[in-house]
Amino acid sequence: KNQTIHLLSGGEKALTAIALVFAIFQLNPAPFCLLDEVDAPLDDANTERYAKLVSSMSKGTQFLFISHNKIAMEMAEQLIGVTMQEQGVSRIVAVDMDAAVSMAEVY
Repeated sequence: KNQTIHLLSGGEKALTAIALVFAIFQLNPAPFCLLDEVDAPLDDANTERYAKLVSSMSKGTQFLFISHNKIAMEMAEQLIGVTMQEQGVSRIVAVDMDAAVSMAEVY
């Protein structure tokens, strides 16, 4: 039944927005998609669904996403982060997940 979107929870609103964006991308794919913490309001089960959908759609579209969610980060091929070891000095850290797994298997 039709309802106003204001009655939905934060996670339901996020899923609705993600579904709309991904439906548009399936209809008219673009070379890349930037997602900024769209998984933040999702619970673990829905974050896994989101991660699987991004993984399956990444064959035709490159996804750049900003996330603090461990489940979402596990699906990434590369992680890029910013760290501040010294006060006021930021450093960019990049990790290629395939290389990291290979190194971990050696040790």
